[in-house]
Amino acid sequence: MFLPESMSRIVIVGANSCIDETIEVLYSIENVHLIDHTVDADEGFTLGTPRPYSPKTAERLLKVRGMEKDLGINKHTKTQQILESEIRSQISSDSVESIEDEVKAVIDKRNDLNQRITELNAKKKNLELLARLPIDIDQYSGYKSIVALIGTVESDPTAAVADMGELFVSMDKKNGSVVALFVKNEDRTKAQNILSEHGFTEITVPEGSGTVQSNLAIITGELEVVAKEIEAVEKEIEVLFEKHKHFLRACDEELTVDSEKGTLPVRIASTKYTFVMDAWVPTYEAGDIKNTIESKVGKVYVSIEENRGRTVEESEKQEERFQTVPTKMKHGKVTKLFEYPTLMMSVPKYNEVDPTVLISIFLPLFFGFMVGDCGYAIPFIILGAYGLKFAKNPDWRAIATVLFFGGIWAFIFGFFFFGEALGMHFVGPQGESVTYTWAYLLHLDNLENFFGAFLINGHGVGKIDSEYVGMLLRLSVYVGVVHLAIGYLVAIYNKTVQHGFAHGFKEKGGPFLIFCGVVLVGYALGFNMIMKTLSGEDMIPIMGVGIVLIVIGAILVMKTEGAMSILIETVDAFGNILSYTRLVAIGMSKAGMALAFNYIALGMIAGINPDPAQAGEVSVIMVIIGLLIFAFLHLMIWTLAILSGGLHALRLQLVEFMIKFYEGEGTMFTPLRFKHIKTISDISTKEA
Repeated sequence: MFLPESMSRIVIVGANSCIDETIEVLYSIENVHLIDHTVDADEGFTLGTPRPYSPKTAERLLKVRGMEKDLGINKHTKTQQILESEIRSQISSDSVESIEDEVKAVIDKRNDLNQRITELNAKKKNLELLARLPIDIDQYSGYKSIVALIGTVESDPTAAVADMGELFVSMDKKNGSVVALFVKNEDRTKAQNILSEHGFTEITVPEGSGTVQSNLAIITGELEVVAKEIEAVEKEIEVLFEKHKHFLRACDEELTVDSEKGTLPVRIASTKYTFVMDAWVPTYEAGDIKNTIESKVGKVYVSIEENRGRTVEESEKQEERFQTVPTKMKHGKVTKLFEYPTLMMSVPKYNEVDPTVLISIFLPLFFGFMVGDCGYAIPFIILGAYGLKFAKNPDWRAIATVLFFGGIWAFIFGFFFFGEALGMHFVGPQGESVTYTWAYLLHLDNLENFFGAFLINGHGVGKIDSEYVGMLLRLSVYVGVVHLAIGYLVAIYNKTVQHGFAHGFKEKGGPFLIFCGVVLVGYALGFNMIMKTLSGEDMIPIMGVGIVLIVIGAILVMKTEGAMSILIETVDAFGNILSYTRLVAIGMSKAGMALAFNYIALGMIAGINPDPAQAGEVSVIMVIIGLLIFAFLHLMIWTLAILSGGLHALRLQLVEFMIKFYEGEGTMFTPLRFKHIKTISDISTKEA
C-alpha cells in the first residue's frame, strides 16, 4: 500500500511466425509493461519492422478520423456498441472506403458552396462601398487614356488630388471611406503614391453593367439561393452523421488497437527468424503470466529473469535500459481517488513510499477542520458525491473527492467538536453578546441536554475568547508536529529501503533530530514563558534534551549537506510547524465572517434579538429580506471555504509534508492494454 507493486523482469523469446499471436495474448493479459529495445543493445539483434497490415490500417484510420471530423463526430458522441467481429467484417469488405466516397461527395459539395458564399460576400462588400458613389458599374472601366483608381482610404485625399482628375469621395469612419479617382494613364503612379499617403487600399469592381444597386440586388439573391443549398447539404450531413456514427466510432477504436499492435514490433529486438521481448510484470503474477503466454502461444518461451528489489545498488548493476523499474501504484477504491495530488507532483519512484495513502488521510482531515461547520459540510458532501458519480474529467473528480471526504470531516468536526451550523452554535448562552443559536431561533430548549452528550468541546460554545482560540492554536501545532514527524520518518524509511538503515539515518536522520529538538525547545519555552504552566525546574531538562538533539542532528547534517544546511534545517523546522496554524487562522476567519453576517442578516435586517429578555415583534417582510441576505452571504463563505480550505489543505501536503521525503520522477507502469468502449469482445458476449 505504501510502496509500489513489486516488479519482475521477464524475457519472451519466440519465432517470428508467432509474433501476431503473442501480441494478442499480451494485450489480453493487460499487465505487461514492455521495455523498449535500444539499437545495438544486443549483438545480432535489430529493431523489428511493422506488421504487413500496419500501413493499410494507418491509412484507414486516417480516413475514419477525417470523416469523423467532417461529420462532427467526437469522443463525446453517444453511440451503440458493436461486436468486434462485425466491425472487422465490415472493415475487410471495404466499408471504410465506400463510406468515405459517400461522405466526401457531400463534404465537397458543402466546401464548394462555402467557397461560393465567400466570393459572393466579397463582391457584396465591395458593392456596398461603391453604392455610396454616383457611378454605374460599367463606368469604372473601358477607357483607353484614363485609368480608374477605386478603393478605401483612411483620410480624405480631396485636397491632394483635386487637380489631377475627376474625384468621387464618400467619407464614413464607421462603415469605411471609399474613393474613385479617374486620372490620365501617365499620372497613375503619381496618383497612387498620393493616395497611399491617405491609407489607400484598392478594391476590385465586380464585372457587370447597370447601377450598383441592381448588381447588389442580384448578389443578394444569389446568396439566398446558395444559403438554401447549404441548408439542404447540412441536412444531408446530419443524415450521414446518424447513419454512420456508430460504425465510425467503433471503427476508430478497432483500427487504433490494430495500429498499436501493428507497430509494436518496432519496440522489440528481432532477427530474421526470432523476436525477443523484455518486459516488467507484477511479481505476484509473474508465474501466471509465464504460464499463460506459453500455453496460448506454441513456439514461445518465457523466462523470469529477476525479481527486482528496491535498493539502488541492485538497479545500478543492470544495463541502463533495465535500471528504471516502472511504478504500479496499488490502492484501494477510496485511496485511488487521491492519486491526483501525488501525480500532480510526479510519479513515485519504484523504491520510495507512495504518499497517496497519507494524503487520503490528512488532506480531507485538514479541510474538514478548517471548515468545521455542519451547514457548509452537507452541501459539500452532496456536491462531492454527485461529482464522483458523474464527473469524468480527472480535474473535476479530484475536486469532488476533496469536497466529499472533506465534507464528511467538516460535518464530524462541526457536529462533535465545534457544535455549529452556518456559523451558529446549536446551544449556548444568550444575552451576554451578539450570539445566535439554533436552540434559540427554533425554540428548542431541549437541545442543551441533547448536545451535552455529544459535544467534545463542552457547553462553552457561543464564545470565541482568547482561551478558546489559544487551545485551537495549540491543537494545530500538535497536528503539525505529528504530520511533519511522519514526513521525516518516511524520509528515513525511503533511504533505508534504497541504501540501508545506516546510510538512511545518516542522510535523513539529522533533519529529523533537529526537528525533534526544535519541538522540545519550543514546548519548554512556550509553556514556561507564554502559558506559565511549566516551572523552571521542569523546563530545563526538556530544553536540555532538545538542545542535545539539535546538536547531534547538526553534526549529521553538516557531514552530509554542509554547515549552511544546519541553519536552513533549523529555521525550516520552526517555520513549517508554525505554518500549520493556518488551520486555525482560516477556521477562525470563516467563523468571524459567519458571526458578522449572522448579526447583519438576523439582527440588523430581520430584527431578531439574541437576548430572550429583549425579544420583540419582528416584521415578516424584513425577516424574508434578512433570510435572503443570510443565504447569499453564507453562500459567499461556502465558496471561499472551498478555495481557502482546499488550497491550504493541499499546500500543507505538497509543500510542508511531501517535500520532506518525496523525490518522484518515476516511470508509470503502462501495460499493453486497450479499453474497449465502442466495441464488444466476442469472448465477453459468449461469457455473458
